[in-house]
Amino acid sequence: MPFPPIRLGVNIDHVATVRNARGGALPDPVRAAHLAVEAGADGITAHLREDRRHIRDEDIARIRAEVARPLNFEMAATEEMIALALKTRPHACCLVPEKREERTTEGGLDVVSGAAHLAPMILRLKDAGIRVSLFIEAERAPIEMAARLGADIVELHTGAWCDEVTHHDAAAEAGYQRLVDGAQIAFAAGLEVHAGHGLDYRTAEKLAHCHTFVEFNIGHFLVGEAIFIGLGESIRQMKAAMIRGRKFR
Repeated sequence: MPFPPIRLGVNIDHVATVRNARGGALPDPVRAAHLAVEAGADGITAHLREDRRHIRDEDIARIRAEVARPLNFEMAATEEMIALALKTRPHACCLVPEKREERTTEGGLDVVSGAAHLAPMILRLKDAGIRVSLFIEAERAPIEMAARLGADIVELHTGAWCDEVTHHDAAAEAGYQRLVDGAQIAFAAGLEVHAGHGLDYRTAEKLAHCHTFVEFNIGHFLVGEAIFIGLGESIRQMKAAMIRGRKFR
């Protein structure tokens, strides 16, 4: 029986970070999205932060209009972002925690304490035909709450595990097992399971061993690798690593 396919969503945020460091229009993150598609990306991810530190409103509009792949619109659970999502109508919205002072997303969304706030927002997005993803930790309570809230997808936060692998931490294997267990809990709850944050060739290949995951969303590593080997090649190598991992028995 063939293994289920695994998708790669390419996050273009940090192309916009480079652009914004000098101002102006270059490098163009939408051009990066087109290159990603040519290299085999299955979707494009972009996080419109409240402070617009990288992706801008016009980037989201152009991606939606010009790029022939699904847009995964990452955003905070705020009225402003809900209104923009309903206007843009991306394929999916991934609700993430957001603090203005953080360099990058530091952990999963607190869906348990925030359930009353999130429930009407999820309903509005789903009523508009937008798939809803919640970026959460690989723990039973938030996963089961995500299912009760009516989310379509959970994206499990892989950042802590990737840090453990990078630093050869003895806890890395336990972190991997926590993600695998979380994926199985989510699948049993009827959720589609994605993963993201900090993944590189090595960690993506290993996590792809778990066939419950159907999509990885990766950006920072691919943009960093692009400095040395080009964006298209970094994406092709990532897809190859994921496929190798998927074939693992």
